[in-house]
Amino acid sequence: MFEICPETDADTYEVEALYDLCFAPGRTALSSYRLRDGVPKVADLCLVLRDQYNTMLAAIRYWPVRVGEATALLLGPVAVHPTAQGEGLGGLLMRDSLTRARTLGWSRVMLVGDAPYYSRFGFSRLDDVEMPPPTNPDRVLGLELKPDAWVGIKGLVTREEAGPVLAALAEIAELPHIGNACVEVDHPRDAAEGETRHGDEQREEPPTGASPDQ
Repeated sequence: MFEICPETDADTYEVEALYDLCFAPGRTALSSYRLRDGVPKVADLCLVLRDQYNTMLAAIRYWPVRVGEATALLLGPVAVHPTAQGEGLGGLLMRDSLTRARTLGWSRVMLVGDAPYYSRFGFSRLDDVEMPPPTNPDRVLGLELKPDAWVGIKGLVTREEAGPVLAALAEIAELPHIGNACVEVDHPRDAAEGETRHGDEQREEPPTGASPDQ
């Protein structure tokens, strides 16, 4: 059994340590990080997964970005502790956070990552969306949370700087409910009846447990 909860200030050190463990040195120099600098996270969608011993095994974060004139979610980083990689924990966080995003009314989400892995969650290449260089266009992927949400959306991905959006995100992050929206989930191997160690649910994470360009 695991517990998925929104990230709080008390979790920050552990989350950053997990990212440092899973990603190569210099991760903050990637183009995606330039879109996050000085921008509040989407607090309701930044989640951590802990086991029954309260050990943090996985984390996921989201930021707001602009694509042309439209607002979108930028998913990532998502990381799974090396001792728990290959167990489907990244998939648990992906599905839970995307469900929350739909419930909260977000229209579209994008990321930079491996299409063969993220396609299982519905992501596909965004041909008309350009991430800041250097980014391989084949790795720029999107998912519609509402019908046709990516139709007609094109242009360069930039930082979200709209005052009302940033103010709303900052206000949401301060709400007392943020640490209480926790859910308990079964281990994927327990939920997948009859799955063997080599079943699909056991091979959900990429080999590194985290997308290298997030």
